[in-house]
Amino acid sequence: MKSLWAELAMVVTTVLMFLLALLLNEWLFSSLKFVTGINYIYLPAGMRLVCTLLFAEAGAVGLLLASWLVCHFYFFPDDGMRAFAGGVLAALAPYATYKLAQRWYGLGASLQQLTPARLLVLSLAYAITSPLLHHLWFALSAAEVSLKGLVFMVLGDLSGTLMVLYTVKALLSLLPRPGSAYKLH
Repeated sequence: MKSLWAELAMVVTTVLMFLLALLLNEWLFSSLKFVTGINYIYLPAGMRLVCTLLFAEAGAVGLLLASWLVCHFYFFPDDGMRAFAGGVLAALAPYATYKLAQRWYGLGASLQQLTPARLLVLSLAYAITSPLLHHLWFALSAAEVSLKGLVFMVLGDLSGTLMVLYTVKALLSLLPRPGSAYKLH
């Protein structure tokens, strides 16, 4: 069992990684928005999936906190209910995808069963789940719902997820492999 401090560190790391992804997304792709909250490329979507895969429940809690902050103070400061629901849905979608991966693939803490093909399937599943949950909420709350918005949200989440995953993969490939330590003679 992980210690409380380790869990807290994972929550804080998730919050920071998500906020960094959001800042980077705003800096690089601020002109690529369909409407507020729907981007053609959305890097934070990828960070949500990465953090949930790496940190499980602690990642989901960190995403919930970060999403509430962002929704309340940035995206929807004048709509408390939309901000609250948006934060919950933003954390629920990657966590649900993670739980499905555990069930479908026997995914454990080591992520060894996560092949490139399975990661692509999870990316697609997440990129569909999150926009669907959000648009279901919009429909239930009598907000405007558009098929075009749903499609762009799926595409934005998928493109952002793939960009983050491939960037993480590239960065990990730069690390030395276990057991290949340099020997000094």
